[in-house]
Amino acid sequence: MEIEQAQNTGLRLRLGLGAGVVLVLVLAGVAVLVSALSPHGSTATAAAPRSAPRAVHTASPSTADAPTAFVHVVGQVKSPGLYELPAGSRIVDAVSAAGGFTALADQTTLNLAQAIEDGQQIVVAAQGATPQASAAGDVAGGKVDLNTADATALQTLDGIGPALAQRILAYRTAHGGFRTVNDLQNVTGIGPKKFAAIKANVST
Repeated sequence: MEIEQAQNTGLRLRLGLGAGVVLVLVLAGVAVLVSALSPHGSTATAAAPRSAPRAVHTASPSTADAPTAFVHVVGQVKSPGLYELPAGSRIVDAVSAAGGFTALADQTTLNLAQAIEDGQQIVVAAQGATPQASAAGDVAGGKVDLNTADATALQTLDGIGPALAQRILAYRTAHGGFRTVNDLQNVTGIGPKKFAAIKANVST
């Protein structure tokens, strides 16, 4: 009788132990399955990056549309020619743009503080030159001033036509004016005979 009870007790222990093992295995399998099905890593949602502020480019004021004036500076300046200056500039600015006065310039014949005008011709006379007698500066003392006369005034001289008048103007611009009447002979087309005919009617 005791032997039978002992056998029954051993059987129950084995059954209990087997059931425990099975339970442990089931729980381990469930744990593995849950772990496999769970999402890996953090589930926190990253904040979207803030976009950088856009730079606003403000165009600087253009100088291309700034008003300007063209002036023709001739006579006793170092670089005679046509110059573009800001509107409102003075004659002193035009003379400066042309390289300044030559050593022969008579600076008293100009009002350097006067405002320039578009299309204006600024004539810098030589020292000792006869003062101009007209607004255009073409005739002085009954003579044609070679340093201030325009093409029309030059054509009043005997034998000077449009082409020769333009050569005289070109020489004046290229050489900074006529220093003496004799310089007129350096102009192409004015030979001894023509010069003799007009020299009494011109001045510098």
